Amino acid sequence: MTQRSTGALDSAAWPAFADLVEHCDAFPSGCWCMAFHSEGVANGADHAAVNRERKQARVVAGTAHAALVFEADDCVGWCQFGQSDELPRIKGRAAYERTLTGLPDWRIACCFVAKGHRRQGVAKAALGGALDLIAGLGGGTVEGYPEPAGSVSAGFLFNGALSTYEQLGFTRDRMIGKHRWVVTRFVEPID
Repeated sequence: MTQRSTGALDSAAWPAFADLVEHCDAFPSGCWCMAFHSEGVANGADHAAVNRERKQARVVAGTAHAALVFEADDCVGWCQFGQSDELPRIKGRAAYERTLTGLPDWRIACCFVAKGHRRQGVAKAALGGALDLIAGLGGGTVEGYPEPAGSVSAGFLFNGALSTYEQLGFTRDRMIGKHRWVVTRFVEPID
């Protein structure tokens, strides 16, 4: 089995994250994982460059969070997380807000595994890494918005697979789409 480690997306890890995004065939839109942030994905001829610049600025400012999964020095996956105001643009938002009783402390917005590394535990390592980072940031209630595996292609399961969340202790709360669930888990803070 390949030796893996996880770490936070920060200025030091930016080059590895950028290398993954720039060389990944799943990012033809050049989103740079901006879709869930308040400004969303930029449009226009230079949208990829604008999204890259916006994401890097958020990383430097500490307003973008993710757990990165590394195999040696290569970033092979990540799990984006943040507080509700950091990631307000969730999928299925209208249905989510109709059944909303209170905002979570943290959201899991995007899970991604590079082609060639899928179905090898990278997504679970990324989600687990995010939970560890959340514990270090004070813990609290965490929500995710996964879909059952098989509802879409693994390359387009950007919110992650329901089974991965359940393996890490999340419970189903409610559905907000044909296949999308709201799942929750409380994370104890690390002292």
